[in-house]
Formats: sequence, C-alpha cells, structure tokens
Amino acid sequence: MTPVQTPPDLRALTGLRFLAALWVVLYTAWPHLDVSWVPVAVTKGYLGVEVFFVLSGFILSHVYLEAAGQKRYSYGGFLWARIARVYPLHLLTLFGMVALGIAGTAAGLSIDGSLTDWRALPAHLTMTHAWGLAPSSAFNHPSWSISAEWFAYLTFPAYAFIAWRMRERPLMAVLGAVVLALAIYAAFQPLAGFSLTEATFRWGALRIVPCFLLGCALYLVRRRAPIPHAGTVALISGIAILASASVGLWDPVTVLLAGAMILGLGSLDNARAGLMGSKAAVYLGEISYSIYMVCAPVLLVMTNVAARLTGADEKRFHIIVWLSVVAAIPVTAMATYHLVERPCRKALRGLADRRRARLTATKPRRDSPERVLQPPKTIV
Repeated sequence: MTPVQTPPDLRALTGLRFLAALWVVLYTAWPHLDVSWVPVAVTKGYLGVEVFFVLSGFILSHVYLEAAGQKRYSYGGFLWARIARVYPLHLLTLFGMVALGIAGTAAGLSIDGSLTDWRALPAHLTMTHAWGLAPSSAFNHPSWSISAEWFAYLTFPAYAFIAWRMRERPLMAVLGAVVLALAIYAAFQPLAGFSLTEATFRWGALRIVPCFLLGCALYLVRRRAPIPHAGTVALISGIAILASASVGLWDPVTVLLAGAMILGLGSLDNARAGLMGSKAAVYLGEISYSIYMVCAPVLLVMTNVAARLTGADEKRFHIIVWLSVVAAIPVTAMATYHLVERPCRKALRGLADRRRARLTATKPRRDSPERVLQPPKTIV
C-alpha cells in the first residue's frame, strides 16, 4: 500500500482564518469603544465563528477524506492530532480565567460572578460545554466553539462516510448540504426562540453541523478540480459577505457566501494567492486560534486596567485607549502561540509518532493502513 501523502498547504485559507478571528475580536471588543454607533457588520461578528466552522469541514476533508474513504487512517490518531491542536491552549485559557477570576475578586475588580461557576468545570475539561452539559457560560466563554469543534471531530467519520460516497457528485452534495443547512436554520429559531447562529454553551454542538457539512461538500467540488476564476469568486463572495452583514440579511445567507469564498480561496494555487497567501497573512492565520482564545482573558484584564488608569467606570474608552487594549490581543496571542500552542502540539504529536514507531518495530515491515496523515498548516 502506498503511504498516504500530506495534501498541499492551502495558504489563502490560512490567511482567511485571521480575518475570521478579527471579525470576532471586533464584535467582542466594540462595546468598550466610547462611540454612540455600532456598524451592523460589527454586530454580526459572531458569524466569524461560522467561517471557522465551514473552514474546518473543508480543511479536514482536504487532509483526511482520501485516507478515510480508503480506510487508510486511524480514528484514534486523528482524534489525538485534534487534541494536540486545540486542547493545550484550551487548558491554558481555562485555568487562566480561573486564576483571573479569583485574583480579580480578591483585588476588588469588576468580575462577573458566573466567570468561575465551578459546576461548569467538568464540562470544560472534557470539551463538552457546548453540548448542553454546562449550567452556565463560565470561564473562557469563546471556548464553547472548541467544544462544538470537538463534537465535529468525534463525528467526522460520519461526515467522511457520506462525502466519500458523494465524491463523484459534488454539485449534488453541495445542493444537499445547502438545503439541509437552510432547513436546520429555519426550524431551529421557532423551536428555540433564537437563531442557531447565536447558540453558544446551549446548542453550540448543533451550530457547527450545517457549517461543517457545507465545508465537506464544498471540498468535493475543489477535489474534482479547482474552480475557474477562483480569485474572482473569492473577491465577489467577500464583498457580498460584507454587504450581507452590513444590511443585516438573514445569517444563513452570510454563511453560504462564506462557503463560496472558502471554495474560491481554496481553489487558488499558493503562487496565485496574493495578499491572502503572503507570509504576513499566513502567520496571522497561524496564530488566529491563539487570537480567538486569548481575546476574552486579555479584554478582561486590559479593560479593568484601563478603567482604573482612565477613570472610565463603564469601561468605554477613547479610541486611542481602545486600540491599545485591542492591540494587546495579538501581542498576547503571539506569545501563547510560540510558548504554548505550537510547542505542546509538537510534543503531543511526537508522543504519537514515538508510540507508532515502537509498534512498527515490533511488527513485520510493511505499509501500515493505520498511518495517520500529518496535517498541513491549513488545518483548522
């Protein structure tokens, strides 16, 4: 059996990760800016998470679908790679928020009491706090999406099973994914009383399903052949996303447009990826997970510090102060990426590699069907 080869890195999609994270950061930080207006597109910043979810389905299919369809990958190895990717930083920010909550309360800072709801700790430790198992939105609230991602990782074989059988009918797969996604969105709101795109620690695990499914289906189109005029498709889709968010169209419209943009960017050769594939964009995309995960802790600290220094009791600041607060997020993210996220991921994957090497040494020499793909940098 021919060893599984790592698919090429899709640099433009790595760059897109930063824009998705930036959208979420603006949504989270804008309330601390002392202005009387909020752009509608900023109020839709929670949809940056949907962009991540569609990307996740697309990239995981790009990396693992062939091996999964041909039964050449290890499910356990796949899950371990996912844990190595997301869990170390999740633990750091989880216990970081615990420490901040305790220290902040002792120092008399303005801390939400639900921040350290210990009843939610077991669900956070097991990354199941978006499955309806957490009683409140506690600790590092944005990590609910990591719990949703974990749900998608656990169920990835089901997505791969369907996608592999639809691989020769990619347009039908996309049509089916779009229809199913719209049906889920339309049915959820009257039942739950709010939009699925606003679900977090309750129903967050369901929130990822239509996006992840769409990403898997769109990859089948890319797998058949890169779409023509990919750059134009990506540009027009990006403009349409901005327009859709700016006028407040139904959230699923923006989600579908994000899918079109991802398909366009994912069809670009790295040499033609332009600004989205530049070294700066790719680096920012690589640290985007850290940006997303440290956003809430950094804002908690910096807004309290800035409030004490400026006397802004309502934690709404002049734009210069606000920019300084927001700038602390990517600076902190660079530190956590280089000191925690990347080293821990490398160490955990190294453990798996050494275990696999020991097992291989005890068996006859042959190509193992259990060989696990080593994900490229575009992995979500």
